[in-house]
Amino acid sequence: MPFCDPPHPARRWRPRSALPILLGLLCTLAAAAGADPRPLTVVTWGGAYAQAQRAAVFDPFTRATGIPVKVVQYAGDPDSLRTRAAEEGWDVIDMLEPAAITGCEAGLLRRLDHAAILGDLRAARRDFAPARLRPCSVPQNVFATVMAYDDRAFPGVKPTRIEHFFDTARFPGKRAIQKTPDVILEWAMLAEGVPPAQVYDLLSTDRGLRLALRRLEDLRGHIVWWEEAGAPARLLAAGEAVMASGYNGRFFAAARDGAPLSVVWDGRLIGYEVWAIPAASDQPAAARRFLRYATRPAPMARLAERIPYGPARDSALERIGLSPETGIPMRDHLPNAPQHGPRKLVADSEWYSHTRSLRARRFREWLDAGG
Repeated sequence: MPFCDPPHPARRWRPRSALPILLGLLCTLAAAAGADPRPLTVVTWGGAYAQAQRAAVFDPFTRATGIPVKVVQYAGDPDSLRTRAAEEGWDVIDMLEPAAITGCEAGLLRRLDHAAILGDLRAARRDFAPARLRPCSVPQNVFATVMAYDDRAFPGVKPTRIEHFFDTARFPGKRAIQKTPDVILEWAMLAEGVPPAQVYDLLSTDRGLRLALRRLEDLRGHIVWWEEAGAPARLLAAGEAVMASGYNGRFFAAARDGAPLSVVWDGRLIGYEVWAIPAASDQPAAARRFLRYATRPAPMARLAERIPYGPARDSALERIGLSPETGIPMRDHLPNAPQHGPRKLVADSEWYSHTRSLRARRFREWLDAGG
């Protein structure tokens, strides 16, 4: 740009007006306009899930806005907001809702103006229900922890209800269970006949916890513990367990690839993943722009077509068709699809956030009592 060239070094130019200042400002703006935008650092879970997000959300966002997305992987620990967010420049984070509640209450996440992100809040709340718009987060997708079993282990009568997970006499064999009180306590309550609507109220009492742990006692000696999300499907495929708890998406992928397993949707525990903005982000405007894009029905539907986690908005469900990679009709495999039966439990994120230490202590005591 010719007027941005500096004056000849042999000349001393003493400005007599504001013109040089204005020219300098124009030059700065022109340089900024020509510069590449800073990448937005989005933190997520990695693996096939992050690959699906890249195709369904991240790359289309970049095409629509010109803002590149840098993906960082983490393991979901809310303490990462303290230890990594500022140092690694996190701008947007994919979180489990209980972790987002914890991070929000600790001041580690920015509070959101939901109207600026979603528009008509009354309509948005209806569209997201039963998911909630919380102070620091927006729901994005629905996942479920479900029971699956090895088809080869039960050539006759098949397990069909969550009670069968605890019935080692009728359905003998090892159970693969995540080494955490999460989910298994709720399943124990359902197996005791507690209605889903009363599970969390009862688990909030000492009597309820004792009841759940007593039912879990039926499985002592029959458990293979797992900690990595891909382990349950591998344990079933290898014949090291006949039933397993695990994420519906992992079981779907294993069955698609030929593993001899079936999913039982009865008693499924539904949870929500949310988008949030770390308090440490120095690009909050770009982060909010990403949330506005990613929480639209179309990107949500594209993600559900690539990995079987349901969209958090009802309006996105009707958009879901075939997987672009496999041609599988994906709506049939989503945890919030209506055809999976009425008995389900929506995880109480407030309860999860506020009982974390209590649950861990009581579960550890139960483990230690087994010797």
